[in-house]
Amino acid sequence: MPVQQGLTQSAERAARLARLYQHRTQVAQKRFKDRVEQAGLAWPAGAKSAQLPTWAFWNDWARYVIDSSQRSVLFLDTLRQRGNNYHEHEAAGRPPLLHFECEMVLDARGFTRPVNYALVRIVPPKGVTVDPKKRPYVIIDPRAGHGPGIGGFKDDSQVGVALRAGHPVYFVIFFPDPQPGQTLPDVCTAEQIFVRKVRELHPASLKPAIVGNCQGGWAAMMLASSDPDDTGPIVINGAPMSYWGGAFNEGEAENPMRYSGGLLGGSWLASMSADLGNGVFDGAHLVSNFANLNPANALWDKYYNLYARIDTEPPRFLEFERWWGGFYLMNREEIDWIVQNLFVGNKLWSGTMGSNGKSFDLREIRSPIVLFASMGDNITPPEQAFNWVADVYGSTDEIKARGQVIIGLLHKNIGHLGIFVSGKVATKEHAQIVEVLESIEALPPGLYGMQIDEVNDGGKIQYSVSFVERELEEIAARFNRFERKDEEPFEAVAEMSEFNQKAYELFAQPLVQAMSNETTAEIGRRLNPMRLEQSVPSDRNPWFAWVAPMAEVVRAARQPAPEASAFKQAERVASAWISASLDYYRDIRDAASEAMFFQTFGILFPALHPSMHKRAAKVTGETIPPREQAVVREALAAIGQGGYADALARAACLLARRGEPLPLARVELKSQLAREYADLLPPLTAQQWHAIRGRQELICRYEPEQALATLPKLLKSADDRERFVTLLDRLLADPRVSAIRATPAQEAAYERIREALPSRATRQQPMLAAAARKRTRTQTSTSAARSAKTTKTPPQARAAAKAARGARK
Repeated sequence: MPVQQGLTQSAERAARLARLYQHRTQVAQKRFKDRVEQAGLAWPAGAKSAQLPTWAFWNDWARYVIDSSQRSVLFLDTLRQRGNNYHEHEAAGRPPLLHFECEMVLDARGFTRPVNYALVRIVPPKGVTVDPKKRPYVIIDPRAGHGPGIGGFKDDSQVGVALRAGHPVYFVIFFPDPQPGQTLPDVCTAEQIFVRKVRELHPASLKPAIVGNCQGGWAAMMLASSDPDDTGPIVINGAPMSYWGGAFNEGEAENPMRYSGGLLGGSWLASMSADLGNGVFDGAHLVSNFANLNPANALWDKYYNLYARIDTEPPRFLEFERWWGGFYLMNREEIDWIVQNLFVGNKLWSGTMGSNGKSFDLREIRSPIVLFASMGDNITPPEQAFNWVADVYGSTDEIKARGQVIIGLLHKNIGHLGIFVSGKVATKEHAQIVEVLESIEALPPGLYGMQIDEVNDGGKIQYSVSFVERELEEIAARFNRFERKDEEPFEAVAEMSEFNQKAYELFAQPLVQAMSNETTAEIGRRLNPMRLEQSVPSDRNPWFAWVAPMAEVVRAARQPAPEASAFKQAERVASAWISASLDYYRDIRDAASEAMFFQTFGILFPALHPSMHKRAAKVTGETIPPREQAVVREALAAIGQGGYADALARAACLLARRGEPLPLARVELKSQLAREYADLLPPLTAQQWHAIRGRQELICRYEPEQALATLPKLLKSADDRERFVTLLDRLLADPRVSAIRATPAQEAAYERIREALPSRATRQQPMLAAAARKRTRTQTSTSAARSAKTTKTPPQARAAAKAARGARK
């Protein structure tokens, strides 16, 4: 019966999957049809006319032929320059393509466990001043086939905005060839040494901020979890942390890369590729996977864009292609570790084995974390960037109990590479992240959404940042409308991958390794299509010998056709049709891949293994009532325990504003006040404050009345009570605080706190109400005084004011 029941369920799933595939193909067809029709609207007027061509028609045609021929020569010349740049970069040893000058600080090739990594200091450009006492930045670029430099690719970049804000910036680079035997845990150990060195160089500054891009993001998280005492806030941009997640959007198969591990049979193919490379994996394979995600751009759009704008586009094209064509290598041990533990195994959040048998427990991270993702990213969708939070913490209460601050920033449409290289993203999102990191420790523990609003300040665009507190359960449901049931088949993929890996290592690997040597590996790398695309069109190719001199002649006699030319319009229409056709091919391919994946691993495997009911994530398990969570029970059990620091944190929770965005300016004010009133605050680190505040958040959330009633127990001595009340009174009397109008709930909470803590100050005045009345009177009198200076008060108004004063008396 269990087998029959499993087959019945499989038949039902197959029917639903068939309907989904049909729906996706219909959507793909509609998108293709709409794009073709939209492009057709730009078809030149009169092109369908039956009239004979006029002289103007032939004149326009002649100008277009000349322009098109010249653009073709210049297009080939640009490809030639790209090839020359590629060969020059290779001959120079493929150095990092940073826009900024840098100085070597540490070279990990000389460490006890050598790795091909190094730490460099970014030299501030002329006109930029850096304060060595400000928080330093350590930026880790992804090692995913390309070389380092994407985080400092141009002036408007992560490096640029941090330098302009006055921060010292350090960059973790890596060299093209790995050190023999190096592993990812060895790399993590080297990065720990880098961070400690940065702390030594800046002893008077806050802990360094760690910025990780793409795969550099999970490297930063591994670093912070293994060495939490030395790392400051962490920013991970477009970082795949939960590899089984995917958008699964209605109407689109948005994230086909997550299906590749299953459709290719697991991790064995990466191992075989490394064995064919004589123990070295060619990063060009990873770059090829990225290019295949968008064949329209890889095969047509970027080249047509260059051809259509040949007079202005080559510098930008060549700048990007210099980085895109720099392919780096990995050891077999490295790519195996990445694929088996992350891509297929998805073990990062569950504790992957690291150096000396130590696991990378992400819950050990005590520094605030900023997650930046984009809805337009089909390489690292938001689900892969955010789902790990639910896997690691399980609930909002656990985040608070651990004193953790997690901030999510979501872009609406930028692509994966745009997160790192877009100048607009750098000057908006990355620049505001730098502003946030100035005072991020002042945020109470919790999960926040970061909002960036544009403000037009006299024609100059400024940005206003605010934070909206979110519930983890709400975010998980928003990103995973199928409750992550679509991740269950990946358990079958992991099981199959492990079997195939063992089979390859047992039967095929000895033969492959015996057939490989350094000569065959080098030939294979040189003949890789990604390298041939870069290297063939160059001065080394005799077939391109004529291109450079002809391009000089063309530039001297350039005759561009007008943009309004009917033939140029027709050219753009034809290009749009080609691009739409390639996108249609991609959509059908992705829909078929998705259907094949779920047919195989979501239907076939469960039917053959009905006992396999492991869940893909903790959040899909049984729901525990909030008050029954272990962290909540522990906090409530200690409701009457604590001291002066706990009392302050509890008062802050009781007086907190609820249900409204928290402006960054208010967070900055809180950080400033903490420095100015340090004599009345206990000497605790930011992590200690967050742990205490998180525990008090749970107490005030579930037992607000008892929290207020037991507050005096936390202030055991009279001195603590006087110190506590003095701090509250001085804060409320501070004009910067009194300028923020208190809500009725805050006023009531403050009065109850003062009633619970009788003291001399309490008997003198109910401070909050008095301050509010004083503020109102001050504002009224100030406005009246200003008005009196400019306008003479009429007799009727003076009489009315006198009557009002008498009534108040």
